[in-house]
Amino acid sequence: MRFIPTRFHGILDYVVGILLIAAPWLFDFAEVEAAKWVAIIAGVVVLLQTIMTDFEVGIIRKIPMQSHLMMDFGLGVILALSPWLFGFNEQVYLPHLIIGVFSILASLTTHRVPSQSYVKAHPSHERVD
Repeated sequence: MRFIPTRFHGILDYVVGILLIAAPWLFDFAEVEAAKWVAIIAGVVVLLQTIMTDFEVGIIRKIPMQSHLMMDFGLGVILALSPWLFGFNEQVYLPHLIIGVFSILASLTTHRVPSQSYVKAHPSHERVD
């Protein structure tokens, strides 16, 4: 069931991207190099992807919303598993796991196409939901 509007998803992406970049210092794991860099790189990827997605809050608008959601799902899986994949689970795992699962859930519950008003203003879109 998809109930999250794409505009809201985009705003959340900007917040989550910034949160991921700041997470090592906010949640006191900056000294764990692998954990720090996974969070920072994931945050940069989230921000770049959001900037480049063709939806209400995108700037460059080259990535279709469906592709954005598939990338969110993949990034969420990698982020959630990263403490065990990269061996820092003994020092820190909750921020990566929580934000990863959040990303997976958001990808599965967000509309696949931007709002009707956005679609009308950009006629190349088809309503799929």
